[in-house]
Amino acid sequence: MRPFEHVVREHGATVLRVCRAVLGPDEAEDAWSETFLAALRAYPQLPEDANVQAWLVTIAKRKAIDVHRTRARTPLPVAEVPEAADPAPHPAHRDDALWSALAALPRKQREAIAYHHVGGLPFAEVAVLLENTESAARRAAADGMKTLRARYPRGARP
Repeated sequence: MRPFEHVVREHGATVLRVCRAVLGPDEAEDAWSETFLAALRAYPQLPEDANVQAWLVTIAKRKAIDVHRTRARTPLPVAEVPEAADPAPHPAHRDDALWSALAALPRKQREAIAYHHVGGLPFAEVAVLLENTESAARRAAADGMKTLRARYPRGARP
């Protein structure tokens, strides 16, 4: 079994891109950290022939669900908001126009794009994550990409 540090080095960027695509840039790094903490605990029991990237993306999906559930339980804002720290990340790491277009997609389309186009998973594994069929996962990704192309202006693309 390879050292876990090698797994993080090899798949860390992909998992972070998936987290960003599913959750957005503000919550992605926390989900990424939670993903690898959970993976570190379970790594010794992972079968030698397991698809490590698919396993990590599955964990990231579950962490994203946790974030969505936590967000739903977050109290409503109050009349006076305390001064907050500047949440703006480094400008090189953000593409607000792309995130806005991605965030506007229905959840299954956004996740299908994240798992297939960002995470590199085959549609059969995307279907398992989305709890639908392979053709439905393929359709969701295609519909999402079509909508993204329409909403994300060509001039805004890097």
